[in-house]
Amino acid sequence: MPSAAPADALRTWNTLLRPYAAPMTGRSLIQLTVTLALLVGCFAAMLGLDALAGYWAGLPLSLVAGLLVVRLFIIQHDCGHYSFFRSRRACDLVGRLLGVLTLTPYAWWKRDHDRHHAASGDLSRRGHGDITTLTVREYRALPGWRRLVYRLYRHPLVLFGIGPVYQFLLRHRLPLGLRRGDAKGLLSILGTNAALALLLAGCGFAFGFLRFTALWLPAVTVAATVGVYMFFVQHQFAATYWERHDRWDFVTAALKGCSYFRLPQPLDWLTGSIGYHHVHHLSARIPNYRLRACFDEVPGLGIATAITLGQSFRCARLALWCEDRRRLLSFREALA
Repeated sequence: MPSAAPADALRTWNTLLRPYAAPMTGRSLIQLTVTLALLVGCFAAMLGLDALAGYWAGLPLSLVAGLLVVRLFIIQHDCGHYSFFRSRRACDLVGRLLGVLTLTPYAWWKRDHDRHHAASGDLSRRGHGDITTLTVREYRALPGWRRLVYRLYRHPLVLFGIGPVYQFLLRHRLPLGLRRGDAKGLLSILGTNAALALLLAGCGFAFGFLRFTALWLPAVTVAATVGVYMFFVQHQFAATYWERHDRWDFVTAALKGCSYFRLPQPLDWLTGSIGYHHVHHLSARIPNYRLRACFDEVPGLGIATAITLGQSFRCARLALWCEDRRRLLSFREALA
């Protein structure tokens, strides 16, 4: 992409991406129906194997079920950007219903995620829908006990183990951190909880509470872990982009602050092609099923940092942004 003023660059990209930023209702309905059918079929198979051969026979399918929940979350995510159906009302309805299956209060999450898109890579506007990231200077200025807390927070076992379970099973259930008078956020959380309670009661009566919970919780845990890991790799890599607000630029944040997470085809399908994350940040109105075509056909999108599944594991050790070296560093690199 040639050098240009930020506003001109954004207009140029909007023109290039506009042909892809339109939902195809038939394709959206097929994607939604197929994903739901596969999830129901997978869970039915888990129940069948549990009845025939015991709990451990059906448990491995929780991995597949969890990945299908991730795919449903991507559909919900598209609904939040109003990119899945032409009707905003349809997007909100489907998004709220899927939020029960993904354990995510739709309206509450949508608002936080919109802030993430508006401020991704902006050091002056951190804290909305992102993973807490400190600069080297900020970390050095902390007292010892707070450094320890941050180190624990950034440990892979916490980020991808305890963190996802806390976020989806507990944090999304509690109306904490809401602004005073935020009735919409409160209603979103409590409404999702009520619908989830009804779903659990119905499935519990149908299949047995202990049996259903023992099979469904592992699937939800897989989905939460994969979702958090995907989000981490899409923004937390060595050559990512962070800048103070007076020098921050939306287009640069999208192209350099979001990775192209190059996944094998089956995983790309299960994760709704969200690995083309820089394309998504440039234009959130592009439906997930058009991201790959956009990437292949629009010149200039190959500038993003490509990360394979194998390479992604190295990102887990990164923790501190160095404003001098313009890179995300591990604790060892930053404090050497």
